[in-house]
Amino acid sequence: MNDSFVSIIIPCRNEEKYIAKCLETILSQDYPKERTEVLVVDGMSEDKTREIVGDYLKKYPFIKLLDNPKKFTNFAFNTGIKEAKGEIIMLMGAHAGYEKDYVSKCVRYLNEYDADNVGGVMKTLPSKNTLIAEAIAYCLSHPFGAGNSYFRIGSNEPRWVDTVFGGCYKKKVFDKIGLFNENLLRSQDMELNLRLKKAGGKILLVPDIVNYYYPKATLREFLKHNFSDGVWAVYPLKFGLHFFSFRHFIPLIFILMLPVVFWPYALISLLFSLRIAMKKKDIRLFFVMPLVFAARHFGYGTGSIWGLIKLAED
Repeated sequence: MNDSFVSIIIPCRNEEKYIAKCLETILSQDYPKERTEVLVVDGMSEDKTREIVGDYLKKYPFIKLLDNPKKFTNFAFNTGIKEAKGEIIMLMGAHAGYEKDYVSKCVRYLNEYDADNVGGVMKTLPSKNTLIAEAIAYCLSHPFGAGNSYFRIGSNEPRWVDTVFGGCYKKKVFDKIGLFNENLLRSQDMELNLRLKKAGGKILLVPDIVNYYYPKATLREFLKHNFSDGVWAVYPLKFGLHFFSFRHFIPLIFILMLPVVFWPYALISLLFSLRIAMKKKDIRLFFVMPLVFAARHFGYGTGSIWGLIKLAED
């Protein structure tokens, strides 16, 4: 399998700020280029994304640009998988960067552990050089913001998990369980990995496989993103799907019990914020982190409530 042909699929839309950085980290991979193809599946970007990718196409024949007229990520994944020539499918995000051994390690561990999907840990970095962007990155790397999501908070050793970021799959997995659910505009990776596990598949998280993720940079964008995540934690019930764990519903329970839990929550948030501020030696974080944690929890929780309202309306 170390000689396997690898198809890297990158869904994107309006990623002019990040797509070049992503492609450069892929070009720096130590996996042989003659056994690699890169499929950038673009959701009809309205910025300079396609122009930037076009410049790479002229230099590197193994990079291809595919159209995704339906724009959403689930359609992009399926378009890429159908076009892929590789025995191994790697799903990568345009909003991320990758260590130079990312591909080779994914392929090696896929073979060594006889896994069906392999992924690594996500090191979240600020998208901008601002205090808020820095605080958002800390939030998504902390158990109070990310729960027990090991690909976010890290792990000391390889472990079998429910899902990973992106993922390196044996292509035959998709022949066995099907493609991504096109009803799901978010969380489609979690639903697919649940199907994979129910079919007897194994998903491996390896801590020395490293990628770098750049989240939303402003409090407003972060709140909006978490609200959408909350909606899609509940709305898949419309399609008879339930694939989230209990931790994904904690923000919903928190909002419903807000009059009872507000002050204990505030105290815990301040405590974690103080610890982060002391660890990073920046007292400003003590005042900013509670706002970011609140955007994470209130956004997700109110989004889940909106998801329930949409279910009732449908």
